[in-house]
Amino acid sequence: MTSDPDDALTWEGDDTPTQKDPSLPRGWNAVGKGSEDVGTIEDDGMVTPVGSDEPAGLSTPMLLILGVVGGVYLLYTVGWIVGGLRLKPLATFLVTDAMFLPWFVLAIAAPALWFLTGWVLTRARPAWIRVAVLLAGVVLLVPWPFVTVGVIGS
Repeated sequence: MTSDPDDALTWEGDDTPTQKDPSLPRGWNAVGKGSEDVGTIEDDGMVTPVGSDEPAGLSTPMLLILGVVGGVYLLYTVGWIVGGLRLKPLATFLVTDAMFLPWFVLAIAAPALWFLTGWVLTRARPAWIRVAVLLAGVVLLVPWPFVTVGVIGS
C-alpha cells in the first residue's frame, strides 16, 4: 500500500467498468440497507428515475398560507365565543335558550368545519382553488357579534 497523497487524485489502477458497458445490468442499486432500484440507464446515457408512489409534500408558501389562515380561523373561534357570550343577554330577550344554544355552538364550530371541509374537498384540486376556498371562509365567517359589540360591549 502506498501512502502517496497524489494516488487519490488519479484513475490509475481503477479497473471498474463504466456505466455504458453493455455487460452491466440496466439498472443500479443504491448501497446500504433497504436500498431500492433508483433508475435505469438508457442507451444515450440518460438516467430514467423510478417513479415513487409517495405524494409530493406541500410547498413552503402553501404551508405559510395554511398556518396564517388556520390562525385566523382560531381567532375567529375565540371571537365567536366571546361575541356570542356578550350577545346572550340580548338573545335571551328575543329567543329561548333552546334556540340560542345550538346556533351558538354551530357558530363556534363553523371556522373549524370550514377549514376541514375546504381541506378535504380541495385535495385533488390545484392549490389556488384551496387557497380561494380558505380565503372565502376568512371573509364569510367574521365573528360579527365580536366585531360590532367587542369585548366590553355597550
